[in-house]
Amino acid sequence: QEQLVESGGGLVQPGGSLRLSCVVSGINLRIDAMAWHRQRPGQQRMWVAIIHSGGGTEYAEAVKGRFTISKDNDKNTVYLQMSSLEPEDTAIYYCNIAAGRIAPWGQGTQVTVSS
Repeated sequence: QEQLVESGGGLVQPGGSLRLSCVVSGINLRIDAMAWHRQRPGQQRMWVAIIHSGGGTEYAEAVKGRFTISKDNDKNTVYLQMSSLEPEDTAIYYCNIAAGRIAPWGQGTQVTVSS
């Protein structure tokens, strides 16, 4: 059974950093590409970063140069290192399979950027 558990969110000041983690079950990170998504209040969920099975990465323009996606296949974990955070990054962050199918969504982790 596929399961996703996100963690690492919190309240951070503008310019600060956070690292999010997504522990996966029933998903093989050596095979499946994974994505981080975010959902701002009142808006649709949108992808922000993708990591392919081989380690290649893609980023949405809004986060390029500030966010870094990575993974540890042995720990079944996908990470999102976020730096130079802006108030516009405030959202609930989710991870999921990037293509082919969607696993049941986890609860997400709230990131709030505010002074």
